[in-house]
Amino acid sequence: MRGVRLFLLIFLIAYPAISWKEFLLKELPAVTTEKTSKDDTFEDYAVTFYKSLEAPQLKFEAFKTALRGYKQLQNQGKLSNQKYLTIIDFSKSSAVERLFIIDTETKELVHQSLVAHGRNSGLEFAKKFSNKVSSHQSSLGFYTTAETYTGKHGYSLRLDGLEYSNSNARRRAVVIHAADYASENFVKRNGRLGRSYGCPSLPKKGYKEVISKIKNGSCLFIYYPQKTYFAKSKLANVTVAIHPEVS
Repeated sequence: MRGVRLFLLIFLIAYPAISWKEFLLKELPAVTTEKTSKDDTFEDYAVTFYKSLEAPQLKFEAFKTALRGYKQLQNQGKLSNQKYLTIIDFSKSSAVERLFIIDTETKELVHQSLVAHGRNSGLEFAKKFSNKVSSHQSSLGFYTTAETYTGKHGYSLRLDGLEYSNSNARRRAVVIHAADYASENFVKRNGRLGRSYGCPSLPKKGYKEVISKIKNGSCLFIYYPQKTYFAKSKLANVTVAIHPEVS
């Protein structure tokens, strides 16, 4: 024991404190990288933004993922309508409101409503998703809203899919429109909403105002905690830089 103490004493005398400190620092992993720094900044931004919404019915994970993709698309100049961010949370029951529209300028939740999923995605809950033509399933991921038109469902809004998971949105005619089966009365009678061929269908009440808000290049995100989607998505996982002039 005396020999060990003597060795430590000699070692400490031979190496100044500053050298000892440098030795320890060399052994520590480099935990502060540019990526971590940016992501920490985004995490703080997302938490602050979410708190300002005062909307506990909107899951934070759905919001944070949507905001991550929105900021990336905004930074890339791909959103001609930057004011609104629309989130559809298909992890929730179709019997509850699960469409949320956020004003990104005032950081307020300005609209929420029921929204239907595809008939082959599930009954009350959506559990299966597809990008295939004629699948009659909903498609996950980020979209930009496009032009409006009047079709068999009346006033409608076209969507452009931005990811591998929804790139066939145009080809599949996946659009936002109103439907009788997307109503509170339908829920009261059946315990759930009716289902579409893959379109996020809305209640008829107020849907024209919704479409008018978010049309022409805003960001829409359809969320579900599917491991495959999160593993492949380039927008849900991207590290985002938050710039003061656009935050």
